[in-house]
Amino acid sequence: MNLAALDLNLLVALDALLSDASVSRAATRIGLSQPAMSHALRRLREILDDPLLVRVGPRMELTPRAQGLRAPLKQTLEQVRGLFVADGFDPATSQRRFALMIPDHVVNLVLAPLMARMTEEAPGVRLDVTPWRGAALRAEDFPRHVDLVINCHPDAFPGFHRQRLFGDSDSLAVRRGHPQAAKLRRMEVFLKARHVAVIGRGLAEDPIDTWLLARGIHRRIALSVPSYLQALHTVARSDLVAFVPGRLIGSLSDQLGLVSATPPVQPDGDEEFLFWPTRNQNDPGSTWLRRHMLAVGRDLDRQKKRAA
Repeated sequence: MNLAALDLNLLVALDALLSDASVSRAATRIGLSQPAMSHALRRLREILDDPLLVRVGPRMELTPRAQGLRAPLKQTLEQVRGLFVADGFDPATSQRRFALMIPDHVVNLVLAPLMARMTEEAPGVRLDVTPWRGAALRAEDFPRHVDLVINCHPDAFPGFHRQRLFGDSDSLAVRRGHPQAAKLRRMEVFLKARHVAVIGRGLAEDPIDTWLLARGIHRRIALSVPSYLQALHTVARSDLVAFVPGRLIGSLSDQLGLVSATPPVQPDGDEEFLFWPTRNQNDPGSTWLRRHMLAVGRDLDRQKKRAA
């Protein structure tokens, strides 16, 4: 093959086609029109002498040759990208965009102080918070599309580097003026209360129920929602109660009129961890962003110690 005649953009198109097994989705991924992607696929078929994508019933599937190209192509593209990445990172002049995957309740705690730290030092840097996907739902090429992840499970992202960010513990949230707030420490009142369960994407039940059921405690669930913020907004306007991270109650107590009630059983404390892809370990920009995020985590821990 004459490499001088090969358009490297075709390799980018091929990577998208192999990742999505769809001309339309691949076109959207890399910002091409569908006709342009169809043209790229025709050229790739000619160059490789293989159909690459074939229709099987209502969907397109990769040929064996295409399957075999996926891993080496990704590795090759990463190496090519590395040739054009500058060694240095100047936050004052950088226009870099970083992708972060952070659960909603942690966004509420860390993004404002992180942006405050970055505003003067890096006015051109942009942070993109991507929709949350649990570790079990992440795609094969996930490490290529994210810079930092925050998660409470220390083993959630194999192949990523990890460092502790801050500690927290679940508390029982009620609205200010809840008629049973002071009595919820009694088991019979706690069991009669109407609870909000928070069942995130990819989970079968609220983790607090897993913890309670292991102790033979079955609470009365009146409502389930996918996020802690939704639970708190509902609790603030009703007599429902919800176990949520304690820091979140404190951060929204004035805004939503929330207080913490003492439950008859106290869940164990937990921790949030910062993850980043192995490829970013020595990247100056990633190192800079991690330093600021970890500083935010240390501030949160100091605030908790002072409050205690």
